[in-house]
Amino acid sequence: MTAATATTAPGGPVGAHASPHARWRPVAHDAVRLSPGGLLGRWQRRNTEATVPHCIEQLETAGNLDNLRRLVGESDAAYRGLHFADSDIYKVLEATGWDAGRPGGRYPREFVDDVAGLLARAQDADGYLNSWFQGVKTEDRFSDLRWGHELYCLGHLVQAAVALHRTTGRDDLLAIADRFLTLVSSVVESGETAGICGHPEIETALVELYRHTGERRHLELAARMIDARGHGRLGHDHFSSSYFQDHQPVRAADEVTGHAVRQLYLLTGVADVYLETGEPELLHAMERQWASMVDGKTHVTGGLGSRHRDESFGDRYELPAERAYAETCAAIASVMWNWRLLLATGHGRYADELERALYNAVAVGVSADGAGFTYSNPLQLRTGHDGSEEDSPSGRLPWFGCACCPPNLARLMASVHDYVVTTSDTELQLHLYAAGEYLLDGGVLHVSTDYPWDGVVTIAPDEGLRTRGLRLRVPGWCSSFSLVVDGAPVLEPLVEDGYVAVGPGPREVTLTLDLPVRTLRPHPRVDALRGCVAYTRGPVVYCLEQADLPGDLVLEDVRVTPGAAAPVAVAGDDVLPVVLAGRGRHRPPPPGPLYSAASSVADSGDDVAEIEFRLVPYFAWGNRGAGAMRVWIPADEDTNDRRNR
Repeated sequence: MTAATATTAPGGPVGAHASPHARWRPVAHDAVRLSPGGLLGRWQRRNTEATVPHCIEQLETAGNLDNLRRLVGESDAAYRGLHFADSDIYKVLEATGWDAGRPGGRYPREFVDDVAGLLARAQDADGYLNSWFQGVKTEDRFSDLRWGHELYCLGHLVQAAVALHRTTGRDDLLAIADRFLTLVSSVVESGETAGICGHPEIETALVELYRHTGERRHLELAARMIDARGHGRLGHDHFSSSYFQDHQPVRAADEVTGHAVRQLYLLTGVADVYLETGEPELLHAMERQWASMVDGKTHVTGGLGSRHRDESFGDRYELPAERAYAETCAAIASVMWNWRLLLATGHGRYADELERALYNAVAVGVSADGAGFTYSNPLQLRTGHDGSEEDSPSGRLPWFGCACCPPNLARLMASVHDYVVTTSDTELQLHLYAAGEYLLDGGVLHVSTDYPWDGVVTIAPDEGLRTRGLRLRVPGWCSSFSLVVDGAPVLEPLVEDGYVAVGPGPREVTLTLDLPVRTLRPHPRVDALRGCVAYTRGPVVYCLEQADLPGDLVLEDVRVTPGAAAPVAVAGDDVLPVVLAGRGRHRPPPPGPLYSAASSVADSGDDVAEIEFRLVPYFAWGNRGAGAMRVWIPADEDTNDRRNR
């Protein structure tokens, strides 16, 4: 496909090309062709070749498809899985759509045909479609929007239908979704139910359907659901209204709270409504909540969620390393929300947070072979970790009883190239640096880089693109960079809102971001991390893994000296081109009881040994077998910053 034949259809998951309040516009879904040698390109290819086929196989193995077949007499199997198991089918369908629509992707037509036909046969005459309530709780449909997930599943059906119609032209799933939506609209308008779902998701799906079809009723229903939230309509049980974000109207909210994925899916829908309506109160509320999240409730990896019991945000500064929940779906939702905020405002801080989540808290969710997954993502696993809990295993698993994360990863990675670049009338904006060819209106933008391992990014626009300027992101973690335009260094380039601007005309622009190893300390109020340091290089967070220590050393006894030289970046291998090499101490604790009087504690230091260690990217831990791991490493007390005492 050439630039002349690239589509001009709206972008992938967020078709905001005509949204009146989008400062920047997404490009066509098939515009960005990632180089298979770059990190994002490798991840996307792995998703096509391994993750999506694995998810399709698991839908059979786990019973999701049989749950639908039993409705039409094509299976006599008992219902299997949780009551929202249909959503996993829809997310996999969405992934196939985005993969089908990109160069180098695949379209498993037989699978999609079979599932679409099955859904059509299973749908009730009035449009209702949900294998749990049609096949198990047949008298209870729309009776418990708090926990039933009916609208949540419908939202994922809508997104799958839009993806497949947008990329393949097939409209059968759109028709199925529309029939169900017509029924839901009548139920909501009747006032006989709460009118909102206990698990937000349908809001963002409705806005995307509006963008795709132009039918304003979908946008109006999404706005109505957002307006209805925050008035206690979902009722109370063992979880409070704040768990469901039903304790406070959206426009009055100041901080993220409750179930992390629910909160972020809701805010994604709010951002979508803002992009179409421009209501200032919605943006202001999101900005307040975003600040509360980033300033006090985000793990260094970009992971979100501190509590296992309710998968929720904790209190401000409640960020334990080994009990971090940091669900993969929450990190994916962070990417979704930050992208929409970026489109709306053009502020680089949202691209920074998207990038941090993507390279760490999202990427850790899938194994190097694309067929193993994490649900929660702690920042520490102890030696001898039990690993028997499904949401806190010792390593990645092929699937889960609640399997929301694997198909969510599949649909994100199938569309990850859609988050790289945007356009406006006068310029092109680059947000994630990835090698490839970007086929845009006017020509091809050639991007060469080995980011994030190397900070050099070279951009060469075709002649037809040189009438527009470039806006290149300078990440917030980058304290030093250089800019060269057509061979001439730019002296003191100005960074505005996280971007450096280059005017029209250049044939070649080279941005070089310095990538030193950074030693990070936690805020003094993060008690769980006091006395520890973490290491990052560029957007990548690193960790210490037992596999890189001699067998007789216990990972928990390794300490570093912050005052000494930071670890240095060294060449790794083809899979991990850059790892960190450092020096520290192995200091076993002195013998004694679990607790003792402070005055009696003494450490002679007789067993202290100087050691060398290697740090690997956090996203790569666990690919060499189960074992201890930690991001935050204790620092010797005698050299630690006093504020961390």
